[in-house]
Amino acid sequence: MEFKSDNASGVPHVMFEAMVRANEGAVTAYGDDPWTKQVEKKFSEIFERDVVVSIVSTGTAANSLGLALYSPPWGGVVCHHESHIMVDECAAPEFYSGGVKLIGVEGEQGKMTPESVNDALYYMAKGDQHSIQPSVLSLTQITEAGTVYSLEEIRALSDVAASRDLKMHMDGARFGNALMALGCSPADMTWKSGIDVLSFGATKGGALAAEAVILFDAKKADELMYRRKRGGHLLSKSRFAAAQLMAYLDDDLWLKCAAHANAMAARLAQGISQSNKLRHAFDVDANMQFIIMTIAVHEWLQSAGAHYYLWPGRGPRGTGAKRDDEVISRFVCGFATTQEEVDEFVAVVGLLG
Repeated sequence: MEFKSDNASGVPHVMFEAMVRANEGAVTAYGDDPWTKQVEKKFSEIFERDVVVSIVSTGTAANSLGLALYSPPWGGVVCHHESHIMVDECAAPEFYSGGVKLIGVEGEQGKMTPESVNDALYYMAKGDQHSIQPSVLSLTQITEAGTVYSLEEIRALSDVAASRDLKMHMDGARFGNALMALGCSPADMTWKSGIDVLSFGATKGGALAAEAVILFDAKKADELMYRRKRGGHLLSKSRFAAAQLMAYLDDDLWLKCAAHANAMAARLAQGISQSNKLRHAFDVDANMQFIIMTIAVHEWLQSAGAHYYLWPGRGPRGTGAKRDDEVISRFVCGFATTQEEVDEFVAVVGLLG
């Protein structure tokens, strides 16, 4: 019963097969190959406009390069205080931008609000040489709490960003899961809602090592090109990363994988809701959920073969009253999670009474 992470699963066979096909013959390196050009065209179709696509190997690189485009060393990136860029990227955004300051904003359910963002920006005066100059508002979709920003919430944050002349960045490590949860188009959730740059995640959806920076402002294309090279993420044999992404996007595999992961998470949440020994810390919107349980229940579930992460200390806030003998755990479903796996866990939970 594997629920630790959607990074724990393997790679869909169709993606491996695509890499094998790309292995035949010799092609020009560094992105000047048919697969990369196909991916660029496909992303433009998906987002209903011409976009700039920069393939990288990790989500950390995608986030950091995207933020660095709009964040000078004296700038500030406003983000949720438990966001991935704040907590889990070892100061890579600061490194890639030459010293930008991350400005953490609190918010229930893992979400920022226009009010909390305005509060964080209150003392930062534009044009004041003594002050950080806020440059980017970054939101995570889905959030680190497993929740999803609605289109209305994204647009409300975009309005705040526009009023302060900030660019909008979206960390889309689980972009497909959010899209399936909202039932909207990629365009609706990004540039039509004010997003300037997107970190498009594929690894958590099934890829081996393939992410992309999607830029909706073509004027920044050359700068992104140079920053990617300088940052060490221009892949020589990029056809293999591009082949993964093409297989991922083709025939909507990415959406099918995300829809399955969300469905398994909903099934798991339904089973958990039947128990009086477990309770959810946040709404379950997509494929990730946080569950509160006693230490004794946690130890029993572990002994029964359930695999998940504890979220001690640094875990999401806003979980309600938590007794000293309770822990918060994170459960994530992925494209490879099976209904049998979920049902087995629910049956184990049922034995708790």
